[in-house]
Amino acid sequence: MSQTFDFDRVIDRHNTDCEKYDGRERLFGHPDLTPLWVADMDFAAPPPVLAALQQRLDHGVLGYSQASDNLFQTITNWCQQRLNWSLAGQHLLLCPGVVPSLYACVQAFSQPGDGIIVQPPVYPLLFTAATTNDRKLLLNPLLEHDGHYQMDFDGLEQLAPHAKMLLLCSPHNPVGRVWTAAELQRLLAIAERHDLLIVSDEIHADLVFAPHQHTVMASLPDAGQRVITAMAPSKTFNIPGLGLSWLALPSASQRDAVNAAFAKLHISMSNPISLVATEAAYGHGHDWLTQLMAYLAQTRDEVLALLAPTPIRVSELQATYLLWLDFRAFGLSEADMMQRLIHQANVGLSAGSWFGEAGHGFLRLNMAAPRALVLAAVERIISTTATLNIRTAP
Repeated sequence: MSQTFDFDRVIDRHNTDCEKYDGRERLFGHPDLTPLWVADMDFAAPPPVLAALQQRLDHGVLGYSQASDNLFQTITNWCQQRLNWSLAGQHLLLCPGVVPSLYACVQAFSQPGDGIIVQPPVYPLLFTAATTNDRKLLLNPLLEHDGHYQMDFDGLEQLAPHAKMLLLCSPHNPVGRVWTAAELQRLLAIAERHDLLIVSDEIHADLVFAPHQHTVMASLPDAGQRVITAMAPSKTFNIPGLGLSWLALPSASQRDAVNAAFAKLHISMSNPISLVATEAAYGHGHDWLTQLMAYLAQTRDEVLALLAPTPIRVSELQATYLLWLDFRAFGLSEADMMQRLIHQANVGLSAGSWFGEAGHGFLRLNMAAPRALVLAAVERIISTTATLNIRTAP
């Protein structure tokens, strides 16, 4: 009999040095607002993960460690069962996080001055993966119509000859799109025509709402060595603080190149806690994730019902637990809207401009918290904006 998990339980995260709660005053100027910004969940990690960690701690010795063969097997089993992706274990390379792995790929497969394409509005560290490594950032903004986003393939066709690499966000953060197999195939065809390497950040691959289905880009028949995949258990199982991810690199030379990039800083992926948690999560986290997605889907639907009569528009959320809210109807600056929500609604959200110029007028809301807390925060947002004037819709 499967266990039932209580996602309504409120866990006090104060004074645990967590960025989301203990960083509120520094970021928002208020120590007690409801923080719905940084992308971690307010839910406890799956019980099998906590039990495996406790067993490892009870052993008492936390020395240098190595990844077991079973860890790689649990990852490949998970990819087959949950993502319909037949992944060879020898293609895996453990990394200290998806963002470091993106930076390492930029260093390994491009040179200073090379063009790196990103598709804003997008998670901002995709921008900095290029700029901090002295690469040329090339923007291929997504096209938005009535809350639905699509790739600008025509614009991409024009940019691709000037680029070495494209950093793909799939599913997309913050707009919540699940790219279809047809869209990814069209993207791959452009990459083939222009000899473009695609590094695909698929950290949210497990957090997809039915009836949508995530297609791992590397699973496309013609992907070959054109696509490198970055994934992690962090978002899926709420263990981002443990700092472990993995890359799927289809060739030995690619694995050697990324290893060489990490070796320049002598970075090791030998944290015994991270290794144990990852193996337990992928090995025994299926039931927990299934119930989590059902819980998040209901939260999403209730939030959408609250917002439907208001001028606040919401992009279609096909994946992730991050709602992309469109406040442009009010005609206020981002700073003004943020301050109103902080001081009047007592809610802290992520600024849309953080995700690039295309994010102006939007705010991102993290709904991965007990539902009552999220709904109360949304009701306060609605109440705060109810007195504002509406301008002509963009």
